[in-house]
Amino acid sequence: MGYFGREMDIVSNRIIKINMERMYKLYPYLFLLLLGCFLGSCHMNSSQNSTDKTDNSPFKVLVLTERGGQHGGFTDAGLQWLQKEALLHNFEVTEINNTKLIDDDFLAQYQLIIQLDYPPYTWTKEAESAFIKYIDEGLGGWVGFHHATLLGEFDGYPMWQWFSDFMGGIRFENYIAPLADGILLIENNSHPVMKGVKASFIIPDDEWYTFDKNPRNNGNIQVLATVDEDTYQPSSDIKMGDHPVVWVNKSKKARNVYFLIGHSKKLYENEDFTLMFHNAILWASSKK
Repeated sequence: MGYFGREMDIVSNRIIKINMERMYKLYPYLFLLLLGCFLGSCHMNSSQNSTDKTDNSPFKVLVLTERGGQHGGFTDAGLQWLQKEALLHNFEVTEINNTKLIDDDFLAQYQLIIQLDYPPYTWTKEAESAFIKYIDEGLGGWVGFHHATLLGEFDGYPMWQWFSDFMGGIRFENYIAPLADGILLIENNSHPVMKGVKASFIIPDDEWYTFDKNPRNNGNIQVLATVDEDTYQPSSDIKMGDHPVVWVNKSKKARNVYFLIGHSKKLYENEDFTLMFHNAILWASSKK
């Protein structure tokens, strides 16, 4: 090897030595950079997991029931159906049979109240106040059935005027005691509660409450469905003429819907009824 070749080797060795020294000096910085990336990735994963957990957390539904009696079959079947719905659609059901526990703090746990044939009387004053606040301030949603409009003086209790106004300023007047089938007619198929529901279908064995006035005449009420009284089987003279059976009160901040039907457990064999109930739960539990 000549002189020039030996000089090139010396120069190359010096360059390699210098670069290695520079790399050794950079090692702590490279370590810190890698550590930062690792911790950042962990934090992002943790945040994502936390978000996923929140998004997947079940919402809570409070169900007010009156067990036994003539509505017991509907209520029992309803609770069984709700438990299946809860598993499918990620919510938890709490059932209570009176209003003693209800106050502001108690209701704050729930995104939805289902009044499953529970009457608008026997409520404690504290429960009434908490419920009024819940509905008027839109703290959650409400789905009511049948017995929820037994409005008047019953069992020694006065009529709850606020609840009457909530339902359109009505008072219970009469019902078909022997029960009758009737054809329900959807009036507002664009409302979320009626999504996918057939235009008409038979409701079996119901009492078809009548009232002293038509809720439709109240400007706050939006009627979603009526019953064709001429289709009653067996026929009955207990009629209203225009007879709303599903409606909402648009003036309240809480999403709400009332179903006048709700007497027979046969309803849970009716796909259109269960679809309305399903739609009502998902719609009313989502705040405006």
